[in-house]
Amino acid sequence: MTKLGEYLALKSVNKSEVARKTGLTKARMNELTLNERSHLRAEELYLIALAIDVKPIELLEYVCEGVKLVGQR
Repeated sequence: MTKLGEYLALKSVNKSEVARKTGLTKARMNELTLNERSHLRAEELYLIALAIDVKPIELLEYVCEGVKLVGQR
C-alpha cells in the first residue's frame, strides 16, 4: 500500500467516491493507493484533497513524509 493508500485508509475514505468526485478512474485510484511504483501528480493530489475535504498541504506532507534532500539526515 502507498502512503496515499495509508492516508485514505486512516480517514476511512471510500476510493470509489473519491474517483467519482475527482474524475479519476477507479483503476487510477487503485494504482495510486496500491502500487508503490505509481507516481501521484500534483493535480491528482489536489483533487483528492478537495474530494476528501482536507487541505492539500496536509495530504502532501503525509504522502511525502520522509522525503529528504540528498545529503540530509
